[in-house]
Amino acid sequence: MLISGTFLDEISHDIPHQNWGEAEWDADFQAMKRVGIDTVILIRSGYGRWATYPSAVLAREESIYAPPVDLVEMYLRLSEKYGMTFFFGTYDSGRFWHDENYWKTQAFIRDNDVNMRVVEEVWQRYGSSPAFGGWYLSLEVSRRTGAMTDMYAKLGKHCKAVSNGLPVLISPYIDGTKAVSQYGGTLSKEQATTLEEHERDWSEILSGIQGAVDILAFQDGHVHYHELADYLRINKQLADRFGMRSWTNAESFDRDMPIKFLPIKWEKLRLKLEAAREAGVEKAITFEFSHFMSPNSAYIQAHHLYNRYREYAQNLDF
Repeated sequence: MLISGTFLDEISHDIPHQNWGEAEWDADFQAMKRVGIDTVILIRSGYGRWATYPSAVLAREESIYAPPVDLVEMYLRLSEKYGMTFFFGTYDSGRFWHDENYWKTQAFIRDNDVNMRVVEEVWQRYGSSPAFGGWYLSLEVSRRTGAMTDMYAKLGKHCKAVSNGLPVLISPYIDGTKAVSQYGGTLSKEQATTLEEHERDWSEILSGIQGAVDILAFQDGHVHYHELADYLRINKQLADRFGMRSWTNAESFDRDMPIKFLPIKWEKLRLKLEAAREAGVEKAITFEFSHFMSPNSAYIQAHHLYNRYREYAQNLDF
């Protein structure tokens, strides 16, 4: 199991921005290409007032700051240049992360309506690019709520209707012992989902979003390493049951350290990739190459992780 896709973390609201221009991004796309990455996923097109492209919808509805560069246009050009498929990530107002009652508020309904218009605007502006290959629904969830299921279903179906059926991707997380807020110093919690609860929750969610979501790529960093294989098998079975493609989001940052977030230890990433292979997962993507795995990263540890990963890939016996 090799990593063949990565998120692009353009807003960097909880990870330091690297202040790259097009030359630096071009060099990073080259590095991605060298290790077999063929898919790039914009993790969000905007967060709060920050945006990746000059959106008239977000300027009107969210009073965004005017971005100095159209990153969506740049990423599509680089994707075309290096033969990659680009998934567009929807807008995140930020309200979801700071209000535990978000799903019960008018803000939730409004945010979804804004995203419907963003999807229409983006397809009109960029849909002619041959690299534009799909959509990513940016809100990350772990347990069932009726409103969340309805949101995924409505927005996913709209994405597909606007774009003549391009695939829709989600990357939820498992409500495991490491599913704690990034804003505090806690690394784990006692109350975590069981395998049975996880399967029950996601059976209900997936039954409600069939036809709206095509690809299921659970994040793999929220459970202990010795538990991961069991969860990956359940995730693959769930995807098969509901007619979805099964990917894994092999996180390349470390959730086990009090400093949030640093590149992961190679041994841990290798363990996760091998567990995904054994579970029969179709494709591994990562959050995310440019900060945590790239030879161009601001983190020197990422350069070494890139080297260890290339050695691993070159030595695999197919």
